[in-house]
Amino acid sequence: MKFQDKTAVITGGGTGIGAAVARRIASEGGRVALIGRRREPLQAVADEIGAAVVQADAADTPSMKAVVAMIVEMFGGIDILIANAGGHGMGPTIEMSDETWALATRLNLNTAFVSTRECLPQLIARRGNIVVLASIAGLFAGPDAAGYVTMKHACIGLAKSLARDYGRKGVRTNTVCPGWVTTPMADEEMQFVMEKHGLGSIEEAYRLVTKDVPLGMPAHPEDVANAVCFLASAEARMINGAILTVDGGAGTVDLPTLAMVD
Repeated sequence: MKFQDKTAVITGGGTGIGAAVARRIASEGGRVALIGRRREPLQAVADEIGAAVVQADAADTPSMKAVVAMIVEMFGGIDILIANAGGHGMGPTIEMSDETWALATRLNLNTAFVSTRECLPQLIARRGNIVVLASIAGLFAGPDAAGYVTMKHACIGLAKSLARDYGRKGVRTNTVCPGWVTTPMADEEMQFVMEKHGLGSIEEAYRLVTKDVPLGMPAHPEDVANAVCFLASAEARMINGAILTVDGGAGTVDLPTLAMVD
């Protein structure tokens, strides 16, 4: 029961990785508060695991101030923040509008920054920790994804700054960078891959996009949740400022050697 008597706040907790993390923390004794803009998916997860639901925009300061006050009143404090909300920002720079850029910033970077800033007093008081969900797009550049790539790089920078500034106050901050994960957001991207390559199923699309990954397959949300929950637990008490990739080895591949493989 790694999270017994601990309260975790999870932004974007209604689907995919956020929901998997919520299930794992709850299964190990933790109290969970799910934050998101759409109540229905949050409520579905909450009904399953007994979590609290707070419908709010994690990038909005007044909303997050109210969220923190509500969670403190309900549970007495906050021990863990999983800054998971994100998405959007696809398209090449030359075609990207100011509105698209601003939305990519809000959904990926501002959600992490605002939720962290508002939770920090509680995390300092309880010597808690933060896990920021970035992406291997925060380490490398994918095609036609300038907004997403830039903001995920920025999320890693934010996490490093937090680790540096608040480690002495007892707050650890680490980053998890997944590769392809079978989430609803990735499933939407697989639709594009299917159309582009004339594939007949999402499974074929995932096989194609992971064909040069050493493990040759995408992760499941639970695989990423395992990494997140390790970093959020006392087992990782000396890990601060780390970047943990959950990508099947994608980041180890030397791209110029791909032509040498049959």
